Amino acid sequence: MRRRELLGKCPVCGEGLDVTRLACRSCGTAIEGRFDTCKFCRLTPEHRAFVDVFIKSRGNIKEVEKELGISYPTVRNRLDAVIAALGYRVEESAAEQGDAGVQRKAIVEALARGEISADDAVKQLRAK
Repeated sequence: MRRRELLGKCPVCGEGLDVTRLACRSCGTAIEGRFDTCKFCRLTPEHRAFVDVFIKSRGNIKEVEKELGISYPTVRNRLDAVIAALGYRVEESAAEQGDAGVQRKAIVEALARGEISADDAVKQLRAK
């Protein structure tokens, strides 16, 4: 029998779901009640996939960039989204605090990877 992954949110309204029955695969014992799922079970499949890559890469953002084929700012944004989804406060990044050097570096790196055009890079750099 194919096992399905536990849903973390209601597919109708989006609210959290309660687990109401647990069963032992070995002896068949069943326990009924209302049980909370873990906070990681409540993450979207996309968030869980990102966390999987992030942990496998030991938090090395360069490795996450490489494996997912995304830019540094995109990795940071996805990480911030996971942090918020887990219920933690998201700290402002250095870029949001006005660290123009970090922003410029991210723009130049995106240009080097071909993610943006030279014209877009110039526009973004002038805006900083």
